Amino acid sequence: MAETGQMVAHGAEIHAVGAGLILRGGRTLLRGVTLGVPAGRITGIAGGSGAGKTLLLETLAGLRRPTSGLVRHDGVEPTDAALVFGFVPQDDILHRGLGLRRSLEYAARLRGADSGAVDRVLRELGLLARAGQSVGTLSGGERKRAGIAVELLARPRALFLDEPASGLDPAAGDRLMDTLAELAASGVTVVLTTHSPAHLDRCDQVVFLAPDGSFGHAGAPEEVLRHFGARNFTEVYATVAGSTESTENTGSSGLSRNTGNGEGTEDARGRPAADSPAVPGARRYGPRSGPGPLAQWLLLTRRGGELLLRDRLSTAIVVGSPLMIVAMFALLFRPGVFDPARPSPSSTAMVLFWIAFGAFFFGLAYGLLQICAELAVVRRERLTTLRLGPYLASKVTLLLPVLALADAILLGVLRAGDRLPHAGPGVYGTLFVTSALASAAGLALGLLTSAAVSDPGQAALMLPLLCFPQVLFSGAFVPVPLMAAAGQWLSVAMTNRWAFEALGAGAGLEELWARGASPLGPPLLAAYGDSFAHSPWSRWLILAGCTVLFLLAAWWLLNRRCPTLARPLVGGSGGRR
Repeated sequence: MAETGQMVAHGAEIHAVGAGLILRGGRTLLRGVTLGVPAGRITGIAGGSGAGKTLLLETLAGLRRPTSGLVRHDGVEPTDAALVFGFVPQDDILHRGLGLRRSLEYAARLRGADSGAVDRVLRELGLLARAGQSVGTLSGGERKRAGIAVELLARPRALFLDEPASGLDPAAGDRLMDTLAELAASGVTVVLTTHSPAHLDRCDQVVFLAPDGSFGHAGAPEEVLRHFGARNFTEVYATVAGSTESTENTGSSGLSRNTGNGEGTEDARGRPAADSPAVPGARRYGPRSGPGPLAQWLLLTRRGGELLLRDRLSTAIVVGSPLMIVAMFALLFRPGVFDPARPSPSSTAMVLFWIAFGAFFFGLAYGLLQICAELAVVRRERLTTLRLGPYLASKVTLLLPVLALADAILLGVLRAGDRLPHAGPGVYGTLFVTSALASAAGLALGLLTSAAVSDPGQAALMLPLLCFPQVLFSGAFVPVPLMAAAGQWLSVAMTNRWAFEALGAGAGLEELWARGASPLGPPLLAAYGDSFAHSPWSRWLILAGCTVLFLLAAWWLLNRRCPTLARPLVGGSGGRR
């Protein structure tokens, strides 16, 4: 890290005074934590599992607003300090499918960083030799450093890391701590959570939390060991756990509550202590500038295109889905089913239904993996400059033309194979618009579902749950007039029903069944009632409305899961760690 001294002018001083987190049901997660985080030093947060280390880290960073007390960065709330901090969660915050340099270039543009930032952070973190590699091929330690590189693009004054050495071997963990020590020496305030006693020894200040979320003790590593009368931090863990258990029934903790009143003192390493709860004079900094909505949309669309081309699974779905549907049609239906001289009324209904379902399935399958696979990235970028409108618009812009092409190929192959009626461009234009709208509705539903789940495995489990109702209540196998009342109401929410009815109207099923040569046509028409009597455009409006509704719901859900501002912890999410 040759140029870390140029990274920031000075680190941020962070103070928590009586900070606590309480769930709406009354469960306390953090209890009145008061401490100071010195600027340009490494502070390690330790404690047993469930003590609230991650919650305290997020609270100090400003990602969670305490329900009691306050947290300040240089005297102002973190959300008012123009996000002058970096946050590295345990999850990867870079797309594994992109090359390291390309991924950092996109992150830099999204954050409004200068053009030379990428080379600077690659050089500072010793990653220049890996710049051309895919992020997914990097070692665990290199990916951790790559995550830090993302946060250093905008020259943060404070860097927060949640278990940065988790999953790394001891040697890689030590190299990572060397990197953090150099960052601290350059002026960056570093705060991290860790379970590793060896890494606590490398910190300038150690903060211990008791298992009940209360403040235990803070100080230099040597001072903490002396305070607890321990030879190593393993013994400190046992002492803290035992002290809490012995006082659970008394309502008071036997742990020291070092609130940092020793002003003018020095820690065990000869550095000025900075534990004082007093909030220093406020210093404000200008907001980071990032690209506007249009520029973000273009940037995110380009990045999504690169990811799609590099992702073999997505490419297989894009190519394989239309081929699967076309093969199914060739096997199921004989040519000439729409010939008025020898029609097959039941087959014509099934052909149109499977076109509607195929278009819906294309969109659903494409959308299901789009958000959940990069949720950690979205959460972090949302804390910088990412807007959800351009983000969702980029997904639609990228995938809808691909879906429209798949629909056009499907219709073209079926017409060439004589599985659709002999008709002019007007009829096929109607069929294409209906198919494209069905795909758009499926894509929007897929994006909504992807925003609701946490990983691709959950998204895969949702696929049959979303498809079966679309098949059963579309009105194809059981006509809507013959359904029970509850089924008729449920069919209203099925986009497949409206696509099927629009296709039937566009292909002229009423005319074919009423005047065709097959005697099965009139009774089948009577069973379906007026399903195909409405103009296709009326069904198009419903499909377009469903698409917009699903996208708005996806936006709302992402806004809840990936907030830009700190919020009080009032729900059941976010267990203590």
